[in-house]
Amino acid sequence: MYKVGITGGIGSGKSSVCKMLAVRGVPIYDSDSRAKQLMVTDAELVRLVSQRFGADVYVDGMLNRQVLAARVFTDKVALAELNSMVHPAVMRDFERWAAEQQTAYVVMESAIIFEAGLDDKLDAVVAVMAPCSLRLERAMQRDGATREQIEERMRAQLSDDELARRAKYAILNISLDELDEEVEQLHRRLSYDARAK
Repeated sequence: MYKVGITGGIGSGKSSVCKMLAVRGVPIYDSDSRAKQLMVTDAELVRLVSQRFGADVYVDGMLNRQVLAARVFTDKVALAELNSMVHPAVMRDFERWAAEQQTAYVVMESAIIFEAGLDDKLDAVVAVMAPCSLRLERAMQRDGATREQIEERMRAQLSDDELARRAKYAILNISLDELDEEVEQLHRRLSYDARAK
């Protein structure tokens, strides 16, 4: 199975690209939503998180996100430890899921493919990019966040230049009409790459 990662900064339009690929019959793995599920359903991950962060992060089998957040998001070392537990679980889940698909290629959608080192397990990565002003506008509208909050998140992410340098393909998302044409071309290229593998 040819495995493709789709990544990009906040407001770049990763999800729009993935929706357009899904319409074309491509299976999409949403790593954010799967990670949230795995934090509750993956027995090994639950054991590791409980051991490291305390049994009280789970109440009646459900993850107490507020308790866990309080323990990791002000502590970079603790957050890195949590990520080092979650990312391998997500990758195992993705590999299982990908093996069940019947298409030429599959897509993993994730904002942190390079940061998490997931690119080593993928055949190709596509970076979705857009001008900073447009990303700001989209993210503020979507999240109801302030300009300062979005700018802070943007500073914490890889720049578009860095994403473009490290990705196999880059796609520019300015308008939905143009994006659909770009996605069609991307789909053809990825289908060709998958067959040529």
